[in-house]
This record gives sequence, C-alpha cells and structure tokens, in this order.
Amino acid sequence: MKVILTQDVKSLGKKGDVVQVAEGYARNYLLPKGLAKEASPANLKNLARENARLEAKKKKELEKAKEIAQNLEGAVINISAKVGEGGRLFGSVTSKEIADQIKNQFDLEIDRRKMELKENIKSLGIYDVMIKLHPEVQVKVKINVSQQ
Repeated sequence: MKVILTQDVKSLGKKGDVVQVAEGYARNYLLPKGLAKEASPANLKNLARENARLEAKKKKELEKAKEIAQNLEGAVINISAKVGEGGRLFGSVTSKEIADQIKNQFDLEIDRRKMELKENIKSLGIYDVMIKLHPEVQVKVKINVSQQ
C-alpha cells in the first residue's frame, strides 16, 4: 500500500515522502497515529501543490537574502564606544549592538545570531564580521569601532 508521510518516520522517510508499506502496517499503525495518509489521487495532488508552495517560499527567501547581501556588500558599520586607557573598550561590542547599528544605518533587520564574530571586539579598530543571511548567502561587513 502506498502512503504519504505526514511526519518524519524513523526507517521509512521524511514528511511528504510517498512510500510503499505493508497494508497491515499502514492500517494498524501509520494511519491511526496520523503519521501517514493514504496516497489517493486527491492527496497526491494536494502534496504536489504543497511542495510547489514550499519551493516558491524558499526561492523568495533566497532572493530576499541576496538582495540584503547586495545592500550590505562592502559596507562599513560605524560603532562608537566608551574607551578607557590604552584604547581598550569598557566591555565589548556585541552582535546585538552591530544588528542595532545595521538597522539604524541601512534600515535592515538582521538577526544577531546570524553574525559570526571571530573574536570579541574589545578595542578600537576595524573588524570583519561574516553574516549568514541564508544557508547559501553570506556577506562580509566591516565594523569600525571608534571612540565616543
């Protein structure tokens, strides 16, 4: 019997897969627990429509990430901070501060968890920060930390 999985099932497949299983396994386990539904022509048509919708959504997210990357490519984000003796900052510049400054300068919302700081920014200078906007799209920006 062919069924469409509605959830990931160990040793069978992932959500949305069409798999061939024993009729008893389907009727006594998969269907009653809601792990699968019968692969009728109507359900297969719905599955194809859902897959097309998800594909369009992924493509739209990728395009948006590429657009943001184009806006940020080669950008310099200026951050001013309080400085003590020897050019050392009081505290450090965090990814949250960088995200806030990107919002102020470029009017773009960037999740602070998508930023990769190679080191803690604890002194004045220019630093490179990699931002992962999408699994396929990354952009490198420069952070200029200056005295307040």
